[in-house]
Amino acid sequence: MDTSVLINFLCIDRMDLIARHSHQFIVTDHVAAEVKDFYSDQQTRLKAALQSGTLKQVSIADQREVTLFGSLSKSGRLGSGECSAIALAISREYVLAIDDRQATNQARKISRNLRILTTQDLIVAMIHENLLSIAEADKLKETWAHQHRFRLPIKSFSDVL
Repeated sequence: MDTSVLINFLCIDRMDLIARHSHQFIVTDHVAAEVKDFYSDQQTRLKAALQSGTLKQVSIADQREVTLFGSLSKSGRLGSGECSAIALAISREYVLAIDDRQATNQARKISRNLRILTTQDLIVAMIHENLLSIAEADKLKETWAHQHRFRLPIKSFSDVL
């Protein structure tokens, strides 16, 4: 999970949705550091999610991960969180949760088979898994738009179900 998606759930204090989702969510040390460095107000929620097992934190350690991370970092276009999340997902054949379009494009250039989920995709999955109603999902969408400058390109989740 990249910082972009993680922050969306941390800022509205809904890590309970991540905890109940059918996927296990992993963050890299770099993603955790970005939360600390750029979103310090969310650090307590991140720490709680890690302690409860809602999230698992891992390091980029495998040679392939380190090489991919290095090559992505060299361009200077992506942050370390994005680079590490992409490297981990590609190397370990995980699903990548990320919202940044430029990072998504870079990831797809490296691995055409990489499965990518956005915040919107995760919310749709949460509706399908009966973790949220459409009305609740639409309220989250509005909260993100009005309080956190994150906008989804839909009027309602009913439009994409």
